[in-house]
Amino acid sequence: MLHCPRKFTRTAVYSGIFLAAGLAQAIAADPTGDWRVADGVANIRVAECDGSMWGVVAWEKEPGGHDTNNPEVSKRNRPTLGMPILLDMKKKPGIDQWEGQVYNAKDGKTYSSTIKSTSPDQLEIKGCLLGFLCGGETWTRVAPPIPASPANHMANAAPKTTGSVSLTKMPHQKPAQPADPVGDICLLPDIARFAH
Repeated sequence: MLHCPRKFTRTAVYSGIFLAAGLAQAIAADPTGDWRVADGVANIRVAECDGSMWGVVAWEKEPGGHDTNNPEVSKRNRPTLGMPILLDMKKKPGIDQWEGQVYNAKDGKTYSSTIKSTSPDQLEIKGCLLGFLCGGETWTRVAPPIPASPANHMANAAPKTTGSVSLTKMPHQKPAQPADPVGDICLLPDIARFAH
């Protein structure tokens, strides 16, 4: 009888370790959130929109960029902020990996691509042209995972904004911070037309 508490404690500790390991793997597998690209020039916001992962430029080191290399002339003046980069990534059965397409604004080309979380703070992205010219990089997490949604809850809960300054202010509240210029990416027109 004196050994029962020790055995119970050991069982509880082992169970806690396995539970923590399982939670860490679940977090590692979640590619949603904001990620800094390898060269540090942009953050990409990744969200689940109607069962697919999509990613858009959410921050630029040098603001005001345009999609000047796009093969479609009508898109060459569109801002790079809010521009879709990860396109309609579908989860591969049985593994924590998504595949779809990635748009590279540097050369205006779209590549077959996969993404997977290699740790809670790293996202590996690989792209191939013609099935054999492949490359990749690792992005670093800069914001936590975001909830899956048919409207990610962020845009619905966000205060109304004009430009980049919040218009809602409560008494005794600090001055308004600049609003998130991208918000819920599932509501962006370039994604909403495919995701709903």
